[in-house]
Amino acid sequence: MSPAVDVGALADGVLRGDRRLLGRAITLVESAREEDRPAAAALLARLLPHTGRAVRLGISGAPGVGKSTFIEAFGSWLVGQGRRVAVLAVDPSSQRSGGSILGDKTRMEQLSRTDRAFIRPSPAGRTLGGVARRTREAMLVCEAAGYDTVLIETVGVGQSEAAVASMVDMFLLLIAPGGGDDLQGIKRGIVELADLIVVTKADGTLAPDASRIAADYAGALGLLRPADGRWHAQVVSVSALENRGMADVWRAVMTHHDVFVADGERDRRRARQAAAWMWTEVTEEVTESLRSDRTVAALARDLENDVIAGRLVPGDAARRLLNAWRGKA
Repeated sequence: MSPAVDVGALADGVLRGDRRLLGRAITLVESAREEDRPAAAALLARLLPHTGRAVRLGISGAPGVGKSTFIEAFGSWLVGQGRRVAVLAVDPSSQRSGGSILGDKTRMEQLSRTDRAFIRPSPAGRTLGGVARRTREAMLVCEAAGYDTVLIETVGVGQSEAAVASMVDMFLLLIAPGGGDDLQGIKRGIVELADLIVVTKADGTLAPDASRIAADYAGALGLLRPADGRWHAQVVSVSALENRGMADVWRAVMTHHDVFVADGERDRRRARQAAAWMWTEVTEEVTESLRSDRTVAALARDLENDVIAGRLVPGDAARRLLNAWRGKA
């Protein structure tokens, strides 16, 4: 364990709701440095008994749909209802520095000013699906700090919908009118993931389009068999500009929450998510071990060149690489 980290003091600060120490705790669990992992694991072990009481919501949608604008309006409405809101906003990563490009905290200026909200932008990095690798752990830290509603916003790049749906209680898919992607949104795979479809920008000249799109989605959902018979996905329209529709979104969230908590399905789903999370970590750890081993990395470059040149099929190259790694281990 890193001697520079007082895990006990850090855990106590998080449990007190100290925002400065909360930020430090998330920085620790997000750290990619191997020397920080023991301290991060010890911290999470202390915090784990204090987690699990928040409503976990995933929010995704194509770039430009107004995710940050909606989250600021929705989060501010929730704060007004007496809730404490944590926003984990996974930004696209700079290929040059690895840092966040968009900086959601600066785009949620009003929400970031209230003491009852905590906004944490994190770069997506190399992780597929636009969800940072440690987002799940950051979510647990926020829950331990007393935030009763956690919103996870993803960059909305293809696989992000499936990635965020695998770590939350309810998945909200945002759709904007006038974006030219109405049919794209109605594609079966995306709609099947959504527990709630939120049509944004339902105001001004876009209001008629928003009403039409909401009706189209409602019709599309009626043709699909729900993944779970307990819940049929719904459609709501909102206007962040006019602060309209937020109560409708929360009403749907609470109805969904009550349905799944009633017979214990929410807890069973979270247990399945935790098991899947473990195997995701196994995959990530194996990949990192392969990348960091100099001997194996050199072999990987040679095998990659053979694959590129057409001298070797990728499956055979992968087996040789793994066999070499296992032999060295």
